[in-house]
Amino acid sequence: MSDVYITRIEKYLPNEPVPNDEMEMYLGKINGNDSKSRGLILRNNRIKSRYYALDKQGNITHTNAQLSALAVKKVLNPDIDINEIDLLTAGTTSPDALQPAHALMVHGELAAHPMETMSAHGTCNAGMLSLKYAYLAIKSGEVNRAVSVASETMSSWMHARNFQDEIDKRLEIEKNPYIAFEKDFLRWMLSDGAAAALLCNKPETGKLSLRIEWIDVKSWAGELETCMYAGSAKSGDGRMVGWREMTNDQRALESVFSLKQDAKLLQKHVIATGIKHLKLVLEKYRLDEREVDWFLPHLSSMFFRDQAVKGFEEANIRIPEEKWFMNLPYIGNVGAASALLMLEEMYHTGKFQPGQRILVMVPESARFSYTYMLLTVV
Repeated sequence: MSDVYITRIEKYLPNEPVPNDEMEMYLGKINGNDSKSRGLILRNNRIKSRYYALDKQGNITHTNAQLSALAVKKVLNPDIDINEIDLLTAGTTSPDALQPAHALMVHGELAAHPMETMSAHGTCNAGMLSLKYAYLAIKSGEVNRAVSVASETMSSWMHARNFQDEIDKRLEIEKNPYIAFEKDFLRWMLSDGAAAALLCNKPETGKLSLRIEWIDVKSWAGELETCMYAGSAKSGDGRMVGWREMTNDQRALESVFSLKQDAKLLQKHVIATGIKHLKLVLEKYRLDEREVDWFLPHLSSMFFRDQAVKGFEEANIRIPEEKWFMNLPYIGNVGAASALLMLEEMYHTGKFQPGQRILVMVPESARFSYTYMLLTVV
């Protein structure tokens, strides 16, 4: 089995950073009213700026496939032709279409030769699942070089225009234009962007590479109910009702294709279950967490950093805060791309040194699945 290395990593963030007080210029106002929950949510998540693939009129400036292709081109330039790549994998929460698959759309944007592609669907873990497929393909010897890209274009999904049918229907039925907190919550949490990594079966001469030691993924869906969802509604007993079971009026009333999250369920389980998985990982790989030089946790909110620090202390997991790195406050929560965006920044700011070990954590709240990845700088 071959060793696998991330030899290059690059990002593409659309347009200029958007500060908190300009968010509704881009995302629009639902029913023409300021959001009542925006201030509270932003105080808790402590995000100060983010990136949108929109202009101030709400027009889309980049599709998801375009953002992904731009990140891929950046990671290959100036000396590698896309036609030299054996495999393209792509993960996202927010593809441009239900079909064709997202990786095929990225492949089309790149106008590359025939190659194997793989699309990873999900929420935050989609980027890590994409990366793991590329990792396993190289480790098994099937391919020598692969590009894995993770991306999101959440802003156009969160735009006020996508809630207008619900507003109109509620006004008609009950004279109440209220949009549930579970929908409004995510409008102030999410960001756009893409990051791409080049994976090879040997390190690149003359520059640092990151050897992937392992990628461990686990789902806890057998024990926990759905927390974040789209294309469905949640019944009173927790059962998910898919859009195909609904009439057009029901879909409009529930704005069923909006992304929703149960914030109470998130707070109850996301850190506790992640710690449970980390304990299993430390035992499985006989990893002493004191040997970790950098800890890169993808968290949707800085609120959860405080919870994670406390949970680690209570679980006797010893990763001191000075080893933690997050860029959430100024990059935003870019979902599936967040882990690669943290790695990209650390790599290019020169904080990684040969011999260091990096532990990456990615929780996915959709139905609670988690990824841990260990890297060694070589």
